[in-house]
Amino acid sequence: MPTETPENVFPAPEHDIRALLEKGLIDEYLKDKGYDRGSLKKLPEDEAHRLMTEASIYASGKLAEIETKARYKQNLKDIGSSLES
Repeated sequence: MPTETPENVFPAPEHDIRALLEKGLIDEYLKDKGYDRGSLKKLPEDEAHRLMTEASIYASGKLAEIETKARYKQNLKDIGSSLES
């Protein structure tokens, strides 16, 4: 049985989950480019800004994709439920 933590006893509100996912996607993008948030501080400001802009665009696109897939699956489920009635 998993240990109860504040995170699983009191799940994060939807916007917090989205924020965590966005942060993870940004970190994933930076890692793929050979950086992390800490190493960005060592770069020239314009280069760090460019990388964070690219990472944010990447994360936004991935979040939109995830949300679209979730809506599509929910719509299929709703259609299936209405056919059973």
